[in-house]
Amino acid sequence: MAGRPLTGDLSEQARLAEEAGFDWLVLGDRRAWGPGFNEALTTLAWLAARTDRIGLATAGLILPLYPPVLVAEALANIDVLSGGRLTAGFVLGYRPEEFSAFGVEPRRRVTLFERGLEAVRSLWVDGRAEVGGSEVRIGPLPLQRPHPPIWGAGRVDAAIRRTAALCDGWTSSFNEEPDDLAAKIHVYREAARGGGEVIVCRDGFCAEGAGRARSTLEPPLLDLLRDYAGWKRASADADRYRDLSWETLRPRLLVGDPDEFSAQLGRYQAMGADGVILRLQPPLLGHAETMRCIELLGREVLPRFRRERHLTPPR
Repeated sequence: MAGRPLTGDLSEQARLAEEAGFDWLVLGDRRAWGPGFNEALTTLAWLAARTDRIGLATAGLILPLYPPVLVAEALANIDVLSGGRLTAGFVLGYRPEEFSAFGVEPRRRVTLFERGLEAVRSLWVDGRAEVGGSEVRIGPLPLQRPHPPIWGAGRVDAAIRRTAALCDGWTSSFNEEPDDLAAKIHVYREAARGGGEVIVCRDGFCAEGAGRARSTLEPPLLDLLRDYAGWKRASADADRYRDLSWETLRPRLLVGDPDEFSAQLGRYQAMGADGVILRLQPPLLGHAETMRCIELLGREVLPRFRRERHLTPPR
């Protein structure tokens, strides 16, 4: 329903995911977009009060758009409010409208990202840093010491290597083909010298039957990706959105019944992924269907991987 509040749905989904044994709730960052995405920082704080154990993560905040002191203060406070459950994921951003709305020049995004990340980390570790020519302090400091885990992202090799140097983990693009993804995981592992987490991002859906999984996910996912095709026109992966059909998308998705879904997850595990972020609810996919999917994953899929690593549904 147009204009329907999403907060009640989100709270129910978060509690169910926690009960089902998921490792994180993950929020992306969208600005100047409209209905369908919740603002990440305030929503993480809200979720911290409505959950007890599940991790809370961003994948990721568009760091060049934000004053680093604001990011450091807000996320440190969320880590405290949640009892030390935060993972902070940051990205460069790519959408011209977002940079324009915040008065940021896109050509400066790498410089702003690197300086911002340095300032955030210093503020978290030491409680102070030089920002804009002045020494500033923050409080409270994050509960996790020396700081919460930091994820970075990037699709080209230079960005992956930068992530390996600056962050504790790398999150992939949602639209990498599996063969390309295997090569990028190798680039990250080489650059990180064996350290750091590899988190694979996938669109997907699990249902009792493969046909039902497809019929539930296909229309809302294609609707979302048509929007992305416009957003991505200036990005390095714009070509991934030129042919939006189920057949071309299928290799990048996790879709099927529990057996098929588990087999697909196993392939990413064998590829070297430590965890998977699953985007299972495009804006037009209903709450009831999403709840059934989370419950089914918790009952039929997660037990097969519980001794391994991570699987999580973001918003």
